[in-house]
Amino acid sequence: MTEENRKLLERINGYAEDVLGEIDPQKVQVSAQLDKLKPVMEEIAAEKGMKLEDVFILYMDLQSEASCATNQKLKDSLQDINDGFDGGSPLLFG
Repeated sequence: MTEENRKLLERINGYAEDVLGEIDPQKVQVSAQLDKLKPVMEEIAAEKGMKLEDVFILYMDLQSEASCATNQKLKDSLQDINDGFDGGSPLLFG
């Protein structure tokens, strides 16, 4: 992920924390969540000369990339712990 994309993701996620608060993302439709993020995405689209739809797509791609990276870090750290077990049952992601 480029530095510019990382900053964009941080900006949108920071805005999301403010406007979405403590909602349960499992109970609120994605379309409703994205609708709440529309103002910041419109700002970004105007700043970068992009279509709003392209900003939505970029955000979803970056969020997926960040989620995969976080999952891989967790998997790697748990593997380090699992390697310490001498024939015992491994932890998650075994």
